[in-house]
Amino acid sequence: MENYCAFSKNHKCLKWMDYQLTLFELAEADETCHGNWIEIQRLYARIDVLEAILRESGIDIPDETFEDLPE
Repeated sequence: MENYCAFSKNHKCLKWMDYQLTLFELAEADETCHGNWIEIQRLYARIDVLEAILRESGIDIPDETFEDLPE
């Protein structure tokens, strides 16, 4: 997209600022999602280690069901 419009008085594209803002927001969202995914992967790795320790100690790990969660 270019910042030029033949139909406006000053030849500036009225949607240019929206376009730039949207690009910025998408880049920011991508960084946030990527950071969140890295944190989720680290937490899963910690869960795996803790579950291994529990199994080695003979402690059963309950199935992942949401019915047993307190309200």
